[in-house]
Amino acid sequence: MAQVCELTGKRPAYGNKVSHSNIKTRTRWMPNLRKKTYVIPELKQPIAILVSSRAIRTIDKLGGISAAIMAAKESLLSERLQKVRGKIYKARVKATAAPKAKKAKAPKAAKAAKTAKSK
Repeated sequence: MAQVCELTGKRPAYGNKVSHSNIKTRTRWMPNLRKKTYVIPELKQPIAILVSSRAIRTIDKLGGISAAIMAAKESLLSERLQKVRGKIYKARVKATAAPKAKKAKAPKAAKAAKTAKSK
C-alpha cells in the first residue's frame, strides 16, 4: 500500500540526516497516516480512507467528510475519492432538483382545483 494521504495527497518527504560531524545520510520522513471510516450522508454509505492526522483535523473543521472532499483540490484527491466526489455532486443536484419538481406540480394542481370550483 502506498504511503499517500487520499485526501491531501501528502507523501513521504526525502532528505539528508546530518550528524554533528557533518556526515549526510539519506532518510525519509513518513506522513502520519491512519485508516478511518466515515459515513457519507448524501450516499448513505460508509467509506474507509487512508488519511493523515492533519486531514482528520481538516475534516472535523469543515464539518464532515463530504465537505472536505468537495473543498479539496481535485488534483490532490485519489482516483477513488474523485469518483466519490462525482457521486456526492450528483446526489446533491438530485436532492435540490427534487423539491423544485414537487413545488412546480403543486401550483398547477391548485389552479386546476380553483377553476373547477368556480365552474
